[in-house]
Amino acid sequence: MFKIGLFIVFEGPDGSGKSTAAQGVYEYYLDRNESIIHTREPGGTQIGEGIRDLLLDPEHKKMNPRAEALLYAASRAQHVEETIRPELEAGGIVLCERYVFSSLVYQGMVRGLGIKEVKAINDFATAGLKPDLTLYFDPGKTLGLHRIVDRPLDRLEQEGEEFNHSVQESYRKLAQNLSGELTIIDATDSIEEVKMACIKQIENIRGER
Repeated sequence: MFKIGLFIVFEGPDGSGKSTAAQGVYEYYLDRNESIIHTREPGGTQIGEGIRDLLLDPEHKKMNPRAEALLYAASRAQHVEETIRPELEAGGIVLCERYVFSSLVYQGMVRGLGIKEVKAINDFATAGLKPDLTLYFDPGKTLGLHRIVDRPLDRLEQEGEEFNHSVQESYRKLAQNLSGELTIIDATDSIEEVKMACIKQIENIRGER
């Protein structure tokens, strides 16, 4: 069915502020009586949240990278069909924390499975559904895992600072290579400035329609 809503993705390494920004943008449009949802990956559905638990459980240290990539894609497939696509077809706005770009970074680059290979998996999982706008939150300085103080570290976070650094560098490299597909947000600005920068970009997209 023809997509008539607006699909916005928030991307960036952990701690870059994308969740805070997404929530702020969500509340901004909700206050204006817009039809809008705020969702996340992996997750966003009952099935997807179950897969999220499998992926992030610290007990699953032996998870094979290919299994990891396929589980992310499976969660995404359910998310697209059950949550994202219906909202878009109803004319609403979808704000999603992470999408295919995350898989290209984590599994394609950091895990070494290959960008082309991971993209093919996700093209199938999403049936080719692409965002109208992908906002990449550039955190500037390297972020450390010490910022996580309100909960235990999940499986990926427990891989340590070297893994975390590799994720951040891969994000930067891919953001440069796909600069035409991403809109960079300076995540070092204040929370309010970041939120308004996101809204400005969203309104620019809406104005082009």
